[in-house]
Amino acid sequence: MSSQPEYAPTPPPAPSPGAAAQLLARIRTNHRADAWVPAFERDWGKALEDSRASYSLTPLHEVVRTWQIRLDTAPAVDAFIDSGMDDSSFVALEDVLGPRP
Repeated sequence: MSSQPEYAPTPPPAPSPGAAAQLLARIRTNHRADAWVPAFERDWGKALEDSRASYSLTPLHEVVRTWQIRLDTAPAVDAFIDSGMDDSSFVALEDVLGPRP
């Protein structure tokens, strides 16, 4: 009997081949584009290097997923900031999500 689970977790589906280009187009229309376009390009460049070294597309997929989440949640963040709510006693996101693998 093994202590390993009897099933393997299903990985998230791979982004479409054009997902990065579509994402960059969305980033360019965001009011944070001046800061976010260079940040995305830096993350994408690093992921390309990592993919070449590891022969894996996983780093590229992670960049796409991370930026999709960032763009999808930006309106909620903007609404929170615009609401004037006091966030001085915040909880670090890392404390909520836990350490990254």
